[in-house]
Amino acid sequence: MLELARLDFVRRHDDLVITGKAGTGKSHILKAFALRACEQGIRMRYARCVDLLDDLHAGLADGTYSQRLKGWARPDLLIIDDVGLGQVKKRGDEPTAAHTLYNLVDRRHGKVSTAITSNIALSDWGRYLGDATLTAAILDRLAMHAIRIDIDGPSYRQHVAKGRAAEHASAT
Repeated sequence: MLELARLDFVRRHDDLVITGKAGTGKSHILKAFALRACEQGIRMRYARCVDLLDDLHAGLADGTYSQRLKGWARPDLLIIDDVGLGQVKKRGDEPTAAHTLYNLVDRRHGKVSTAITSNIALSDWGRYLGDATLTAAILDRLAMHAIRIDIDGPSYRQHVAKGRAAEHASAT
């Protein structure tokens, strides 16, 4: 983690994929990296996956998709948080979430860094994003230059909740 916090992976244009159960600190780690990037003058952008996809799909509706895609593709570090959380909407003839995310990852591939967190197994991304073939292409591109971390442990939020319950029980 200390090496990753130096953000050398961003300068190498490597990607970062962090998976694990809810509450294990994935988002916290990437938010800390986001702050570090700002301190180092690295152009970065952060979004939850569903918000990023909603923004790009809004561009389809108002004719700004190409501009929005360029905006998301530009930063030296793009953090896509919580793949697998939130409902990915499919409207009519719009492209799937997988198609939209593929376009973005493909534009960034090998040129700049993308850091992603997910609380679902990579094998479940196809179902979540709506297209197993395109999802395989996304994961293939990410895997080529990715640092992969799987955090296996208890939820910090559950730990805090247990501690608060114990405090409350001892106070009564």
